[in-house]
Amino acid sequence: MTRDTLPPAFARWFADQGWAPHPHQLALLAERDDTLLIAPTGGGKTLAGFLPSLVDLQAPEPGLHTLYVSPLKALANDIARNLARPVADLGLDIRIEDRTGDTSATRRARQRVDPPHVLLTTPESLALMLSYEEAPRIFATLRRVVIDEIHALAESKRGDQLMLGLARLRSLAPGLQVAGLSATVEDPAALARFMGGARVIEAPPGPAPDIAMLPTSAPAPWAGGGGHYAAADVMEAIRGARLTLVFINTRAQAELFFQALWAINDENLPIGLHHGSLSREARAKAEAAMASGALRALVCTGSLDLGIDWGDVDLVIQIGAPHNVKRLVQRIGRANHRYDSPSRARMVPANRFEVVECVAALQAVAENDLDGTPRADAPLDVLCQHILLTACVGPFDADALYSEVRRAGPYAALSRADFDACLDFCATGGYALRAYDRWQRLLLREGRWQLRDPRAARMIRMNIGTITDPETMKVRRRGNRVPLGEIEESFAASLTPGDTFLIGGQTVRYEGLREMVVEVTPQPARQPKIAVFNGIKMATSVQLSARVQALLGDPAQWDALPAEVREWLDLQRRISVLPEPGTLTCETFLRAGRAYFCIYGFAGRNAHQTLALLVTRRMEEAGLGPLGFVATDYAVLIWSLDPVADPAPLLAAENLRAGFDDWLAENAVMKRSFRAVAQVAGLLQRNLPGQRKSGKQATFSSDILYDTLRRFDPGHLLLRITRDAARHGLVDFDRIEAMVSDRPRLVHARAPHVTPLAAPLLLEAGRIPIRGLGEDRLIEAEAARMMAEAGLYFGDGAPDMGA
Repeated sequence: MTRDTLPPAFARWFADQGWAPHPHQLALLAERDDTLLIAPTGGGKTLAGFLPSLVDLQAPEPGLHTLYVSPLKALANDIARNLARPVADLGLDIRIEDRTGDTSATRRARQRVDPPHVLLTTPESLALMLSYEEAPRIFATLRRVVIDEIHALAESKRGDQLMLGLARLRSLAPGLQVAGLSATVEDPAALARFMGGARVIEAPPGPAPDIAMLPTSAPAPWAGGGGHYAAADVMEAIRGARLTLVFINTRAQAELFFQALWAINDENLPIGLHHGSLSREARAKAEAAMASGALRALVCTGSLDLGIDWGDVDLVIQIGAPHNVKRLVQRIGRANHRYDSPSRARMVPANRFEVVECVAALQAVAENDLDGTPRADAPLDVLCQHILLTACVGPFDADALYSEVRRAGPYAALSRADFDACLDFCATGGYALRAYDRWQRLLLREGRWQLRDPRAARMIRMNIGTITDPETMKVRRRGNRVPLGEIEESFAASLTPGDTFLIGGQTVRYEGLREMVVEVTPQPARQPKIAVFNGIKMATSVQLSARVQALLGDPAQWDALPAEVREWLDLQRRISVLPEPGTLTCETFLRAGRAYFCIYGFAGRNAHQTLALLVTRRMEEAGLGPLGFVATDYAVLIWSLDPVADPAPLLAAENLRAGFDDWLAENAVMKRSFRAVAQVAGLLQRNLPGQRKSGKQATFSSDILYDTLRRFDPGHLLLRITRDAARHGLVDFDRIEAMVSDRPRLVHARAPHVTPLAAPLLLEAGRIPIRGLGEDRLIEAEAARMMAEAGLYFGDGAPDMGA
């Protein structure tokens, strides 16, 4: 059936809605090649992606026609709700179903025999479906793939996994057409290459967003990350809006802020909570309540970042600095999800440094200056998993598979040597492990590779995926089988009976473990401990960090900052020095019998933690007696027995590189990175039939494997992958190298005492053991005392500076 023009029935449907199809929707309808559609939030991207499918399905034939892939299960659920309306209005006789981790086993089994016309899924579920023996039959009728929020997938190994799956689909369904959809793309050409080549279609931008700082009755505190000081102001904003999304960067802070809102919710306005550690039932209940208009506000994390279309949301509030302009724009777009209406959003910085970051982010949004972090192509651990999953389907030809893999955008430049190394690992486990039967999983027979034992397919499928989250344990009320959610295994191990913590917005009392389930009882009157949910750890992007540094170092731009922040920076300028672009600024000062060394690197928390470990190691060698450090996204503060007289040797790029490989090989970070790589590549299997290894068991197994390979096979493929993964990911050494290489001028200020910019770092260090409701008050009291200490010497003269 032709799709050159909009059929009359569809034209009438648009008219009945009071709409006219957008040019980019008609462009996708007529397009025959793969496309990347970039359109603003509310611009009808999803309908544009599905319109060609709906037109084709006016006279549906049996079999799967369209595959929709999204990064979030909640997004797939939302799409199913939104598609139901045009399908019903147009009288289309088609089945639309989802296939995610939340789909029942009965429905999944039926879909393998009788797939729907449109299937909504995630990269992990697609990879699993492609491993079935029935995959060639299931996907033979596939004509179209729609990838929503493709920019989010492209930022992680989930995207690499998806592109390998897409290459396989192209082999199973020749002539397949792919559409990628996104509203936030900093480099369209690069994203089109990631798709394996696509025509870029850009829709006109919508109206500029209405985004500003939320006025608060009290200024942001010196340190801290919860934003509790503004809870009453946020509550007032919620009262004045129809429906508000309150975004918070971490799950623990979401729980705490949700509790803070309820403590002052005198009108009992319906406010919900949504994050990845909550049970499926709790998340589904919150989503349904939002969709039906039963809530006035929802406190949420990155679990609702992307594309959820709730038209009644008219306000987004971001608690804490966004750390990433692209993520902020994505979140802003959840409000007034319409093409012709500006999104309304307000920001609440959690501390003084975050005020500066929020102002810098506002400037970037106004200039449409999106940030992004380039990723290395062709992660080989993902390829190893793909090879094993391919073998689950049946025997394969290595040459044909290599050609197919190179059709995936991230693997277009994959060398045959790297492909063969991955194949050898899948077949033998590598040189040091080839004597063990459990890692000899493939064999070559009559020129084709196949599973040595077909029963291994079950284990491979059970351990599919590229997400290696911290180990979690389910939480249930005693005597109730319905889970409340999950907590990290390490946190559960720290609990003793009687301890209390927050989950799902309520305080519960830990009673004990039963069959690896955390049993609790409600304790609403008890002051909780803080459940340290891991969740997404966000680091400030390189581009936004540069904007923050430029704003700090240029007093001409300070008019955009609140008066108390301007005074803070002015005091810093008088006492010490301000970080400026093109410089690497350091401070040293003495306080309470300790020597402090502060490096303003603006390289992100991970990079600063790594930098501190490398620098303190060199300080130890120099006999300076380092005692500890604290790292934030903006700086690292090290305290020692003796002062740093000259920071240049400690921060020289060649010296940092010299100690990096030796340090990394011995460091726990490397073992943690190896564990993640080994899980993805299939060397370490967490899920077993009828059971799952605990975190301690997995750590023990991976540590033994790591030490064995280091000793007997230091060139092993997984060690090579691990070194690259650790360097580019967990420890961000690339950002350290850029920090010390791209800023040729080293500025060293010898301050007479603690400085205004360093004071929040001292508070960050001191707040670790502080718990309970008095936390903010104690921090503020310590801040006032410390800033008074800094102010005692106000005007004592310019600092001693050296280059």
